[in-house]
Amino acid sequence: MTAALERTWRPAWPCPVQSVLGQHRRGGGDPTLRVVGTTTWRALRAPTGVATLAVSALDGDGEVRARAWGPGAEWALDALPALLGAEDDPSGFEPRHPAVIEGLRLRPHWRLSRTGLLMESLVPSIIEQKVTGQEAFAGFRRLVRRFGEPAPGPAEVDLWVQPPAEVLRAIPSWDWLALPVDPARSRALVQAARVADSLERLTRSPAEVVDRKLRTLPGIGVWTSAEVRARVLGDPDAVSFGDFHVAKDVGWAVAGTPFTDEQLAEFLEPWRGHRGRVVAALMAARGHRPRHGPRMAPRTHLPARRVTR
Repeated sequence: MTAALERTWRPAWPCPVQSVLGQHRRGGGDPTLRVVGTTTWRALRAPTGVATLAVSALDGDGEVRARAWGPGAEWALDALPALLGAEDDPSGFEPRHPAVIEGLRLRPHWRLSRTGLLMESLVPSIIEQKVTGQEAFAGFRRLVRRFGEPAPGPAEVDLWVQPPAEVLRAIPSWDWLALPVDPARSRALVQAARVADSLERLTRSPAEVVDRKLRTLPGIGVWTSAEVRARVLGDPDAVSFGDFHVAKDVGWAVAGTPFTDEQLAEFLEPWRGHRGRVVAALMAARGHRPRHGPRMAPRTHLPARRVTR
């Protein structure tokens, strides 16, 4: 194992490292992101190669200490401030509503993270389309462990890197079904992988340009675009309209009754430019609405097979 590169960075605010990086976690078993003690481990595929990034929580001096391994290590350390929210600018944001004010009080130093890596967020977002969280997280986990690669650095962390675009393009239909990822989602994934290089070049474009370009791809709509923009760009206006829970949870948080997407859009309109920030604050303040009745069950008609690694 090659020696790690290291960086010490002092944020201009008391950055809550784990909760900021938690924006990128895809379920408790996510093989690309793990929390061990006060350190968050993240596997990524940087433009310069794969990397493992280990980021420790703020120390007593208010500094973040990070280590990185692999050919993408230098890139990962350079991107650390943006990843921890340094490019997020909440100035000019007026919370107005009591529940939003409460959310900011509970998480005063939370910021929107920016990865700058589009396919990294697009792949799991497509897998999460129109399925239960249980099914989505399992499908992503199986994809990474079967077609990805072990991350560089300490082997005992058991961290894995997502498969690259060329591998995604070559996965046959029966293997997608075995994950299980149905044909509609696998087609969208393969189509995106075919233009992966062009998509990665979008990451320094304005959010509205990224939104427009993403939604020209088959199988990618409003929800998927918002999920991607929030993580890749740290877009404070990204709202996952069409989500099974978001409108209902926001309605419960502010009115005690579920909203429709139309009601959600109307409620958020005064905060245009920061609508995603409002939703995040409300979830911090009031959480999810009470769940009653039977839950949506994972589908059982798709074939599946055991994945052993």
